[in-house]
Amino acid sequence: MYKIGYTQGVFDMFHVGHLNLINNAKAQCEKLIVGVNSDELVQQYKHKTTVINENDRAEIVRNLRAVDDVIIVDTLDKVEIYKTHRFDAVFIGDDWKGNERWKQTEEDLAKLGVDVVYLPHTPSVSSTGLRVEIPKACEE
Repeated sequence: MYKIGYTQGVFDMFHVGHLNLINNAKAQCEKLIVGVNSDELVQQYKHKTTVINENDRAEIVRNLRAVDDVIIVDTLDKVEIYKTHRFDAVFIGDDWKGNERWKQTEEDLAKLGVDVVYLPHTPSVSSTGLRVEIPKACEE
């Protein structure tokens, strides 16, 4: 079991897949820190405006039983986050396994003794899919 684990996301359209990831991460560590991507960061890399602002998203995540600490982050660089919030493992959905950015993250964090742990992705739900399905459901 890891002492401190870390996971990060937008959590703009919080769904059961996010909950599963957070609960699975907490099952593998004593303390779980969750990074909520800032509104500015989401705009920079996803080119999307969040529906729910960063402070409200952080408050929602903060109130989950499995979460010990929440931080709002302005970077996707886990090494930068590690410098101020030491952790033993980063948890991410296994749908990212093999992605070039995550291969590099694995290499960079290994130098610090930090593991990247891929957790089962919940295939039946995604924020992207919900963005398509919700407008359709509202039309009916």
